[in-house]
Amino acid sequence: MIPPGIAAASSSSSASFYDICTYAAGIAGNAFAFVLFVSPMPTFKRIVQNKSTEEFSGLPYIYSLLNCLICMWYGLPCVSYGVILVATVNSIGATFQLVYVILFIRYANSARKSRMSALLAGVACVFAAIVFVSLEFFDHTTRQTFVGYLSVASLISMFASPLSIISLVIRTKSVEFMPFYLSLATFLMSISFFAYGMLLHDFFIYLPNGIGTVLAVIQLLLYAYYSINSREDSNLPLLVS
Repeated sequence: MIPPGIAAASSSSSASFYDICTYAAGIAGNAFAFVLFVSPMPTFKRIVQNKSTEEFSGLPYIYSLLNCLICMWYGLPCVSYGVILVATVNSIGATFQLVYVILFIRYANSARKSRMSALLAGVACVFAAIVFVSLEFFDHTTRQTFVGYLSVASLISMFASPLSIISLVIRTKSVEFMPFYLSLATFLMSISFFAYGMLLHDFFIYLPNGIGTVLAVIQLLLYAYYSINSREDSNLPLLVS
């Protein structure tokens, strides 16, 4: 028979290690997500220098802003307990995306300026409606489920967006339009939050990030495959006729 004091100490030690692992996974996810948030900076540096949005699209930043706002709301204690690291990373992400959208509006031509302003107002209205409905019509348990499913749908749609890039890579047999470090950061962020969600047994965190991990792995494998093939082709001897 194990003495109660030893059993309690062992249990406390296990719980402490579990908490450390959970917190470490969440912090890692925050760090890798930050890399993704700052990745558009060269694009916006060019926009500011040229005082024009050129042919760049502002839609990805609008979608990312809405996604960050929904996931931030899910992570707050008034919706979910114990997942505050989801709220912190998405509050930072929402700030970055809002700045990007404002810069895009500032330097866009009049037609795109009006469209992006309307979309930004639409994002604000949608988020306000989600907050109002979730607070007004649901108790805490059903509120978490309601916002959780919205965050899952939002995250899956965001993670699915690189599918067009994957298709382009396969068609062109070139990784020119799929930056390696961006794919790597996406993989590291997704797998970190997948682990965070699994440790917390939170379906609404681990499901979309599990899908994101799989898609990021596909990108990395394609990058490796087509990079190797490109090097092999470049090493072939030139035939002169």
